[in-house]
Amino acid sequence: MGTYMQKHQGHWLLFALTALLCIVFGPSAFAHAIGGKDAAFVAATDGPDILPFMYLGAKHMVTGYDHLLFIVGVIFFLYRMRDVAIYVTLFSLGHSATLLAGVLMEISVNPFLVDAVIGLSVVYKAFDNLGGFKSLFGFEPNNRVAVASFGLIHGFGLATKLQALDLNENGLVTNMIGFNIGVEIGQLIALSIILAVMVLWRRTESFHRMAIAANVAILTAGFVLTEYQIAGYFNEGMV
Repeated sequence: MGTYMQKHQGHWLLFALTALLCIVFGPSAFAHAIGGKDAAFVAATDGPDILPFMYLGAKHMVTGYDHLLFIVGVIFFLYRMRDVAIYVTLFSLGHSATLLAGVLMEISVNPFLVDAVIGLSVVYKAFDNLGGFKSLFGFEPNNRVAVASFGLIHGFGLATKLQALDLNENGLVTNMIGFNIGVEIGQLIALSIILAVMVLWRRTESFHRMAIAANVAILTAGFVLTEYQIAGYFNEGMV
């Protein structure tokens, strides 16, 4: 029994990673907005209330299927914690800047188009992991610049979700800072779980056998997300 579990450990770890993504990439995934009681709370908030907004930020990131898929793609072949820290920091700085700027400076961007580009960011990273750029175009893009740039787009994606709510100007700056801190906390929680699974998976023989299939799956999910958002954009124009 022990030998069987060791032999198939990689499959179980891949299943765990897939299950983690499926939890957030499920039937409610395409309704990735702040709604229900959370939206009602935001609308009723008058003045600084940083802790609940931190909770909302963390919740939004942990359930953010598009952000998580991108992060999985980014760290998929990063073996040193220093590299993981650099890339995640670049991504965080990017989305923090546009999240705050988008809401506080009222920079309006069509949410469907932003989320379509976020879907393409998932496609980009999986395609890069598969060696697509080098094979087809003979070059490899600067991934640090790409991750930081896509971080800016992901931040606008978060901003559009908040702009769709009835935000009260009283305490807005404090609450948005709290929301942003919560986003970073949520990202650290999700990253820790994903990274732990990835580290264990890499120690198995199945990692190199299944890495290509895993990235093809991520790439496909990115295309699905992009197509869905583009369809939403055109359907919105027909209403």
